[in-house]
Amino acid sequence: MAVSCYTTGRYQAGRIVLGERVAARLVRDALALGLGSFDPLEIGERLLALGRAGFGSAGEGVVRLEARPGGALIESTRPLGPEPETWRAITAPGQHPGPGPAQGAKRSGVAELAAARTASEAAGVDEALLFDGAGRLVEGARSNLALALADGRFVTPPAARGAVRGVALELALATGVPLVEHDVPREALRELREIVATNAVRGARPIVTLDGAPVGAGRPGPLAAALAAALARG
Repeated sequence: MAVSCYTTGRYQAGRIVLGERVAARLVRDALALGLGSFDPLEIGERLLALGRAGFGSAGEGVVRLEARPGGALIESTRPLGPEPETWRAITAPGQHPGPGPAQGAKRSGVAELAAARTASEAAGVDEALLFDGAGRLVEGARSNLALALADGRFVTPPAARGAVRGVALELALATGVPLVEHDVPREALRELREIVATNAVRGARPIVTLDGAPVGAGRPGPLAAALAAALARG
């Protein structure tokens, strides 16, 4: 299957939330994967037009642009769907594939991520956490992850493990949320104070249960608050 990449954004009342970053991601990843060179302003305008056509000037939904070989851009939209303030998660049944071509690119058709999303839907939860072959946490099926360790430090899995370079996480880092890269093995999850999922569409969502057990105190904490504030400023 040919490699392609995509970007998704939240259309909200006539704008794309974090629109410049959402557009820039597609430009960056398409160039890195050899799919063509795109103008970020044109990509931004196309995403906005897609949102207006799909949801109207006052509506809200998800817009998506996929870059394919030869420079083709494929448009799609979907409703937002449920928006719980806190998420529940499972550990994914499969293994993360590790770094792919153009490390950090948001590639289409990654079978392991698709299988993890299917597993989360079947379990009736919001996210599935994936680990690499050494048992180290990498990312969620549809989000980057930030964690509060037992000693209070805020960390995120090292980018070298193969996670997507997500818009929301990059913004949080750029605005000063004190996250450092740190490997978290599967067996350490029970000791975490917080797990927070981040992506451009949903923002920051505290994961309060994992595999049916509470994460930390089972409620949002300081890390979730810091990430939400950073994304609101963005």
